[in-house]
Amino acid sequence: MSKPGRDIALSDLQLAVVRVLWHRGECSVAEVAQALDATRGLKHTTVATILTRLRKRGVVSLRREGRQLMYCARVSEPQVRRSMVADLIGNLFGGDSRELVAHLVRESELAPGDLQRLQQRLRGDNDDA
Repeated sequence: MSKPGRDIALSDLQLAVVRVLWHRGECSVAEVAQALDATRGLKHTTVATILTRLRKRGVVSLRREGRQLMYCARVSEPQVRRSMVADLIGNLFGGDSRELVAHLVRESELAPGDLQRLQQRLRGDNDDA
């Protein structure tokens, strides 16, 4: 996997493509297109373009297997999540993660028990993992 400090911002569509690679491992363009067919209905050429752009950014790697191109994620889900949440906090909450938590509490985005689990995690208790 790639080094963890990178800024990795992915669009919704790019994220869907990379999720296929996280769940299935190495895949061809056709396999990714097939995996996304039911929810996205993307053409093979669209998936190929997305994967090519992700490769240029270092998000996925490419290996040739005969005439087929095989792609694999070079970044992990936690790396992408960390980077995208950091961008969200920086752009919408002025870099203050407490403001994000306060927003979630104010907007009732937390399910019952979430606040207690968050407090446990802040204390270092990770029983729910």
